Amino acid sequence: MECISKRACEITPFLVMDVLEAAQKMEREGKNIIHMEIGEPDFDTPECIKKACCEALDKGETHYTHSLGIPELRDAISKYHKERYNVDVDPGQIIVTQGTSPAMLLLFTFILDQGDNVITSDPCYACYDNFINFAGANPVKVLTSEDDGFQFRPEEIKKVITDKTKAILINSPSNPTGTLLSPENMKKIAELGPWIISDEIYHGLVYGEQEHSILEYTDHAFVLNGFSKLFAMTGWRLGYLIAPKKYVRPLQKLCQNFFISANTMAQWAGVAALTESWDDVNRIKDIYNERRKFLVKRLREIGFDIKVEPTGAFYILVNMKSYAEKFEGSSYKLAFDILEKAEIGVTPGIDFGEGAEGFIRFSYANSIENLEEGMNRFEKYVKEFK
Repeated sequence: MECISKRACEITPFLVMDVLEAAQKMEREGKNIIHMEIGEPDFDTPECIKKACCEALDKGETHYTHSLGIPELRDAISKYHKERYNVDVDPGQIIVTQGTSPAMLLLFTFILDQGDNVITSDPCYACYDNFINFAGANPVKVLTSEDDGFQFRPEEIKKVITDKTKAILINSPSNPTGTLLSPENMKKIAELGPWIISDEIYHGLVYGEQEHSILEYTDHAFVLNGFSKLFAMTGWRLGYLIAPKKYVRPLQKLCQNFFISANTMAQWAGVAALTESWDDVNRIKDIYNERRKFLVKRLREIGFDIKVEPTGAFYILVNMKSYAEKFEGSSYKLAFDILEKAEIGVTPGIDFGEGAEGFIRFSYANSIENLEEGMNRFEKYVKEFK
């Protein structure tokens, strides 16, 4: 790979996109691919949200907004956190961004210096390491276990805290595991000392349990969230960052220079999402739960031991190490073998860290009919595996 800058060369590819793009090529050739690789809601954005966007356009809301976001949206986010978590978030603590990824870029650029460490779980979301490395810092991994429901244990985190540790990054519900941090572990992590960065993008997509915001346990934290997953708004590119108030101005300066402001019409749509769309959201959540239960049941019927059922997001991380052995342990090669022979798109575990090598992530952000067909194909693949 030829790059001008060293840091650009060091960015690793997002492997799920390799699988998706190969799957799309097969579709163009006439193949019927069942997509279980991409972490994107298959639902259309609720109608009330789309209507709010159209109304904003009709009113001429097509100009720059305040760099922190329109007051109406920041007020709605503040009220949402009060109602859902009983925490007080001043609207002045909220920075609205063009998706959660730009919020991460702002935060890591702001909080990290060269040589700092950020402690993350292994496995974790594929892009965290690249954001951390791009800011000149180092991700420090804490291995989690499927036997333990991939719990990010405070006692294990404590072992790797040094004077270079700037932050601990948590993600609950988690991508790729679909599991939640227990309230007890979250509280203990909050007490360890470093800044806590809490990625809460899958909040609301929780089944039979209750998610918790880090702000319930500490103010020494930054929260990342957005509208993509819960409200089926991936293409709208709308997210936000909650920061301690004294740090908002320096973050705002970065935002002004890098992005100016978030998309105006999307912000008005975000207001509708938080104030009008809950009937749609709850319906969608019930459908996800139906799919989750189906997929866990079928994977177990096929012979896979799901040790701890995932109760959040829309992912199941499955141990396929015995199958990956044919490919020298490579989940990447295994994922492409599944794509080629079973015509199912799945995500290789190595995308999420060495701790997930040999695992495959299945997404149930697809219709129950497609999941049924996908599992039938997968069962045949497993039976014929050589």
